[in-house]
Formats: sequence, structure tokens, C-alpha cells
Amino acid sequence: MSINKSGSTLKTTVKNKTTVKNKTTVKVTAEKKAVKKYLSGKVINPSPIQADITVRELIDEHFLAYNAGRVREACHLFTKKMLKDDVVVGMTLTGALTPAGLGKSAIIPLIKAGFVDFIISTGANLYHDAHFGLGLKLHQGSPFVDDTRLRNEQVVRIYDILFDYTVLLDTDSFFRQVIGEKEFQREMSTAVFHNKIGKYLAARETLLKIPDSSILSVAYKCGVPIYTSSPGDSSIGMNFAALALEGNKMKFDIAADINETAAIVLNAKRRVGKSAIFILGGGSPKNFALQTEPQIQEVLGIDEKGHDYFLQVTDARPDTGGLSGATPSEAVSWGKVDPEQLPNTVVAYLDSTVALPLICSYALTTVKPKKLKRLYDSLDTFVGDLKKEYLKVKKSGRR
Repeated sequence: MSINKSGSTLKTTVKNKTTVKNKTTVKVTAEKKAVKKYLSGKVINPSPIQADITVRELIDEHFLAYNAGRVREACHLFTKKMLKDDVVVGMTLTGALTPAGLGKSAIIPLIKAGFVDFIISTGANLYHDAHFGLGLKLHQGSPFVDDTRLRNEQVVRIYDILFDYTVLLDTDSFFRQVIGEKEFQREMSTAVFHNKIGKYLAARETLLKIPDSSILSVAYKCGVPIYTSSPGDSSIGMNFAALALEGNKMKFDIAADINETAAIVLNAKRRVGKSAIFILGGGSPKNFALQTEPQIQEVLGIDEKGHDYFLQVTDARPDTGGLSGATPSEAVSWGKVDPEQLPNTVVAYLDSTVALPLICSYALTTVKPKKLKRLYDSLDTFVGDLKKEYLKVKKSGRR
């Protein structure tokens, strides 16, 4: 290679080498930063668990990996973000949680602390919740029993929970008697229905001197609306149907349920700040809570982006295609979860009867009780605001 008098070729070669060197340095630096990012988590080196350890310390210091790690992340998401004053928290309930006592032990304390603002539940959970408000007894037992013998002895089993058949008959009688009252002889949303039932349960609890024993009575007192996505799919629905044969005029207004829950979420985003969903299990209540965003965006055409926080405890797998196991990222494709908020989502794969008491204890020892939002008291206002936005969109021709 020849070099001219000015040495330009040599300069070019040196420049090229310098450029390659600089690019290599930048690449190495970037790789080091990436590695550092991956290894930025707390070093796993726990101290031995002590006899006097608190639940909060146990979760923070010893729930280090796998689904224990997800429970820790769930506790942090719930307490550090979802329980801020500018967030409306909806909780969904599936699985036989109330017969296991989780209504009294965990859900009621969360409601009274202002940590749950509205609820969507299976009817079965609310039916069994009423047992406690009526002073009826359920017992710990064994799943390894002869069910034919139990049937002959008039004993009912929910896995390892056992109770007398009269518990069902007495609860049926309560619902039929109450639904027969004059104030029930009209069409109403399930939130209105449960609020009225809660009033009667609260009165019964006062008479029996067992206050705050049922979710329904406490929700009534705290202004927390409770919805059932499938009101016919429980013993409550069965008793309601029986009364219809006698000429009872009560009906469930499903459209009101859809509009009220969507209005609650829209109000959360427009007036409060953010919307969070705390899912226990999955099933129909999970979808009913999450479909509020597609209802707002897809059906009503209102400009919105999805829920801000998504916390789920489930034993369902995502690969079977069921809604119970559907992940937060899949929910993004439906508009149910804000894509920018995916870092604010946690799924813990374990039994709700294990996770909920832990999350409840962690929250109650970490966050001070909040002022109740009493969403039930403002449902008509929320729906009115939803209607105004929808009609405005429709008038503009965008829907």
C-alpha cells in the first residue's frame, strides 16, 4: 500500500482502528450494564428464621424465589402501589373461600380498613358467607371420609369442611323470607340486591350479638358494592327462581351490573386516578372485573387504556386457554390492562387460602387504614357520567 505525502491513508487506518475500538468499548460497557441489571437483585443469603418472626419479616426476608417470591411481590404491589389514595381497588372471589372462613379472617378486615372498594364474587361465596351472619356452624374435618355415609347422616362436605344439612335449609329459608319483602319486588342490580341483603344480615348479627360476621353485612355498612357475574349460578339464584314460581316480582338487572362496574372503573380513572384489580382465583368474576375496560373502550367507544394494576392468585395454568389462567400480558391484547403498566402486574400460582391471609396480614401491618370511598353511595352519579361520555362519543360519529 502506498502512502501519499500527506499521510492520509495512515490517518484513515488509525481512525478506522479507533472507531472499531470505540464501538467494542461501547458494546462491552453495554453488556456489563445489562449483566449488572440482571444481578441487581438482593443477594440470596437469608438469616435463620427466628421463633418470634412477624409475617411481614417472614415475607420480606424469606420469601425469596418461585411462588414465594411472587407472594412477596404481590404484597409489595398491593401495599406500595394499589393502596395509595388515588387508586380504586376491586376484588374478585372464586373458589370456596367463605366456607373456609376467609371472609371473617381476611376479606372483612380488608374492607373495614378501606383496602377493598368493590367486589365481584361468585354467588356461592356470598351464599356461604351468609352462614356466618346467621350464626350457623361449619366445622373442620377430613376429605378422607365416606360421602355416601355423610349423605345418609345429612352431613355436607366441601373438601375438608363439614356441616349439617340444616345449615343449607336455614340459609335458604332466610333468603326466601327476605326476598319476599316488599322492597325486593322490583328489578335491581346485584349490587343493590346484596346491599339490601347485607342490611338484613347486619340486623340478624346485632340480634345474635355477632357483629361483622359476614362480608355482605360489612360491605353494606362500608358502602362497598358487591356484584355477582352469574346470579343464577348459586343457591341464592335457586331460591330466587323458586320464589318466581310463586309470583315474586324481583328480577336481576344484568345491564345495570355491566354499566355500574364500567362506571366505577371510568370514575376511578377520571376522578380518582387509577384502577386496580385484585383477583382471587379466576373464573367469571375475573372476566367480569376485567371486561369493564373493553366495555368502556370497545363497546362504548370511550378513550381509555386499561386497568393500571393487576394482582392475581391462582392455581390455573395459562396454556389450557381458560380465562382463569390468562396472563396480564394476554389481557393487554384485549385492552383490559394498560400495556404501559405491565411491570405493575403480579401473578402468584398458589392456593388463595394460603396467599390471602399472608397478603392481608402484610397489608394491615404495613399500611394505615384509609378513608372508605363508599362507592355504593355514588353509583347513580357514576353511571350518569358514563352515559354522558358515551352519548358524546355517539353524537360525534365515532360510535
